[in-house]
Amino acid sequence: MDVIRVKNDVEGGKKAFELIKAGMENDIKVLGLATGSTPETLYQEMTGSNLDFSALTSVNLDEYVGLDGSDEQSYRYFMNDRLFNQKPFKETFVPNGKAQDLEAECKRYDQVIADHPIDIQILGIGRNGHIGFNEPGTSFDVTTHVVELTESTIEANKRYFDKVEDVPTHALSMGIGSIMQSKKIVLMAYGESKADAIKGMLDGPVTEELPASVLQNHPNVTVIIDEAAASKL
Repeated sequence: MDVIRVKNDVEGGKKAFELIKAGMENDIKVLGLATGSTPETLYQEMTGSNLDFSALTSVNLDEYVGLDGSDEQSYRYFMNDRLFNQKPFKETFVPNGKAQDLEAECKRYDQVIADHPIDIQILGIGRNGHIGFNEPGTSFDVTTHVVELTESTIEANKRYFDKVEDVPTHALSMGIGSIMQSKKIVLMAYGESKADAIKGMLDGPVTEELPASVLQNHPNVTVIIDEAAASKL
């Protein structure tokens, strides 16, 4: 893995943007995108740039079960607000959290990924080492699936909701097997709260108890971290 150390998330967003820009110069077609606070500086770089993304397709990692795109806490709303409304893409895919048949939706999303192979996948990492919503113990082979969120993940996400009871308990997530099919992966992490997960991901054994450790097996990964996230390396 190629590790890039930066001062802060603003510099990290610029570095990630440079990688996307370079990919576009090499005719990439599909970006895998993430939500949460980590990629926000990347999306600020993208929306502030003069690049045209209208020939690109995006495939997002995940969505809360029970929320539709009009809900301000949904990941579809997040992506529209932070990126797509300012920089239109050719097509944008986010799992349908309001699907009546969640298993059918998982199969549909697997087909979306198969039809749009991801050139560059953007990732954050959870404090417990999750990528997407693939929590510790998730099989490395799994594709899109319904996830019951752990208490630590719900706790980390409650800041976006009025009260913890409002945080959804389940999500639809691209699986680790799907993420690993991406041609290139760019993972960003900022802050001391991510230091243990980064240490385990880079230096620890490859284990399903720390999902991000599987990235050691991928041939093309760039990790962008600030000094706080790197503090235990």
